[in-house]
Amino acid sequence: MDAFTAGLLQRIKAAETDLTRARETGDDFLAEVEQGELDDLRRLAAEHGVEIHASSV
Repeated sequence: MDAFTAGLLQRIKAAETDLTRARETGDDFLAEVEQGELDDLRRLAAEHGVEIHASSV
């Protein structure tokens, strides 16, 4: 796995964790921000052929 792929997958995992935490604490604004970040990262992964394993978020 190259550095780009590893970094992207790490950022996706962090965004999923942050989104879950925001939802659990009722921080709607942060949840929106994190969802936007996650959407962007997933789009970037798709554009570069990076396979993302299904998550619970």
